[in-house]
Amino acid sequence: MNDESLKSFGPLRSLAGTWEGVTGDDTAPSDDRGTESNKFRELMIIEPTGLTENHEQALYGLRYRMQAWRIGETDPFHDETGYWLWDAGAKKVMKCVTIPRGVALIAGGHAEPDAKHFKLTAKLGDSDFGICSNPFLDREFKTVRFDFEMTFNDDGSFTYDEVTAIQIKGQKSLFEHRDRNTLKRIK
Repeated sequence: MNDESLKSFGPLRSLAGTWEGVTGDDTAPSDDRGTESNKFRELMIIEPTGLTENHEQALYGLRYRMQAWRIGETDPFHDETGYWLWDAGAKKVMKCVTIPRGVALIAGGHAEPDAKHFKLTAKLGDSDFGICSNPFLDREFKTVRFDFEMTFNDDGSFTYDEVTAIQIKGQKSLFEHRDRNTLKRIK
């Protein structure tokens, strides 16, 4: 696809390409259900899929795959695949996420076509922008909310900040699993 055809992708138009982030921060549940912090690097490949029509709805999509490695390690600790979608008629951005731990979600939020910043949310039990987990995770580490914030930076990079609120079995407070990184286009 050329740059002209990517205009239909609204605020997602600049995402097609290969991106690398080397300054990531991850705060996650540790093996003993406490807290651990990790620095990580990640690689994300994003490809336009074009127009998908659902009767009156027109969605412009980008397929992505992301992998993340703790600094100094060779095996990824996180793998994710999904779609970014733009619904120009509703001015909605959506992120459809699948993680091989057995979690899937669709997060969404309002954005203007030329937005440089937007926020997406998914909530457990929401029939529009919701979360689904495998039985073990639902029992032991129930994901109840997902908040994602994206900023397109003036230098062509983008920064994200995502918080996954998890109810860990036996703990009163929600755990905020947080990932942040800035990615730069490498291809």
